[in-house]
Amino acid sequence: MAILLDSAIIQEAQTVQTWGWVKGITTNPTILSKSDLSPRATLQQLATLSLGELYYQLTATDFEEMVKEGRKAYELIGEKTVLKVPATPVGFQVVAHLAPQIPCAVTAIYSPTQAAVAKEAGAKYAIAYVNRATRSLGDGIALVRSMADLLKGSSTEILAASIKSPEEAAATLLAGAHHLTLPFAILQALTVHDLSEKAVAEFAQNSHASIQ
Repeated sequence: MAILLDSAIIQEAQTVQTWGWVKGITTNPTILSKSDLSPRATLQQLATLSLGELYYQLTATDFEEMVKEGRKAYELIGEKTVLKVPATPVGFQVVAHLAPQIPCAVTAIYSPTQAAVAKEAGAKYAIAYVNRATRSLGDGIALVRSMADLLKGSSTEILAASIKSPEEAAATLLAGAHHLTLPFAILQALTVHDLSEKAVAEFAQNSHASIQ
């Protein structure tokens, strides 16, 4: 399992790098637009900060331009590159073409059959928008569970995105997701619980028992 940062804000990437347990960074056009830097400069900096993979989403819409854009992204980012390719007919075609050379993730999956096609196309990851699927389809967790059943035993793993709370993150993992990508605020929230804070306060009352 890997937990990733869903952001293109350099300061957030710098912070999570120091934590040591956030293993990659995902972006999309909307996220990149929030950076103070150009997309190229942002990706270059994120590549130096990510402890693992860096995801770039293709914006072109026809096959030749998508392939060209994917190769340019790989030249820019290097070995950390994962291409996010939309779950469309041409997107699956692009994945089948590029996946042997560049790791690909099929994004915006809303049906188990799209996950199955992603697997057959050679995608490394199938990305489910959990909360968005709940709002649009009624149950994003059920979507993840169905995807997990179809992908079981394959090399295609589920990356869950669009997660709005620690509780939703836990439910997504229990449903079979392999990895999570989360906004900075949700990453912070994963580490906090009122009872943990209470226990630490109680331990502090007995600090005289330490080896210091």
